[in-house]
Amino acid sequence: MSVSQHVSLKAHNSFGIDAQATSYCNVTTVPQLEEVLKNKGNEPIFILGGGSNMLLTKNIEALVLHINIKGIEIVEEDDDYVQLKIYAGENWHNFVQYCLNHNYGGVENLSLIPGNIGTAPIQNIGAYGVELKDVFVSCEAMNVKDQTIKTFTKDECEFGYRESIFKQNLKGKYIIVSVNLKLTKNKHHLFMDYGAIKTQLQASKITNPTIQDISKAVIDIRQSKLPDPKEIGNSGSFFKNPVISTEHINQLKDNFPDIPSYIISDKEVKVPAGWLIEKAGFKGKRFNNYGVHNKQALVLVNYGNADGNDIYKLSQLIQKTVKRIFEIDIETEVNII
Repeated sequence: MSVSQHVSLKAHNSFGIDAQATSYCNVTTVPQLEEVLKNKGNEPIFILGGGSNMLLTKNIEALVLHINIKGIEIVEEDDDYVQLKIYAGENWHNFVQYCLNHNYGGVENLSLIPGNIGTAPIQNIGAYGVELKDVFVSCEAMNVKDQTIKTFTKDECEFGYRESIFKQNLKGKYIIVSVNLKLTKNKHHLFMDYGAIKTQLQASKITNPTIQDISKAVIDIRQSKLPDPKEIGNSGSFFKNPVISTEHINQLKDNFPDIPSYIISDKEVKVPAGWLIEKAGFKGKRFNNYGVHNKQALVLVNYGNADGNDIYKLSQLIQKTVKRIFEIDIETEVNII
């Protein structure tokens, strides 16, 4: 294990921002992580996973620990379920493909989400009516201060909408090294009523879908409107879908009768942030070498060598404009560094 100095992080973040790390270490085992944390002295650390959920606006003056611990193990199984332990450095979509190849159900709606396993609980990643917490059992995380390993149950993770205890009270205090998920082996529970999945299946003339069919439908939908980070720098959905009161949505319908919403409770609904941003006039808007994607207004893009601060300022302008028009605050889903 070696520590390199003054390393570009351009290849390690999906926005393709050319920020520098003061020092950088590629961590491939749990003992390596323990060793580097013990020996780092007073140097601050920065945890890097798949680099898919952050916008770098400055150089990282810290020891960047790139968590690349790999492996998938069966913890326990019976005729109906399997519990897997997946290490933090495994690519999320590759893991979904692994599950589909073994006919393990529960994560097919989460196909093509960028990033690694280790960051999935931090965000409580979700898509098309399914969230990580729906299949989550526990995760193991290393205490940065004393290098002890703690197992966090689902309740202890305090999952919310794109939220967890690792983004709140325990931010920066633990590094997730593995995640345990419980998946179905048969009698899969299919979620097809959210978004365009059902429409996509109908277009493919599929009436009795498998988990593989659901995954393909999700992939087709995502690829039709989300740019490939390998071709255009981006971090997927930049903003969270806001939750507002039913009273507020009813008031908005006076001026915006076509505003879409999804019922959360008797008193709250979720509104697609992409719709708000598009109505605010930002969809497809380009500013030199950065802008808003022309197929999905939720996605901010780097067309080439953009500065992270420019993209950040654009996100602030979008937030202010949406607030002015709709009286709705939209929060960033991407971490601004």
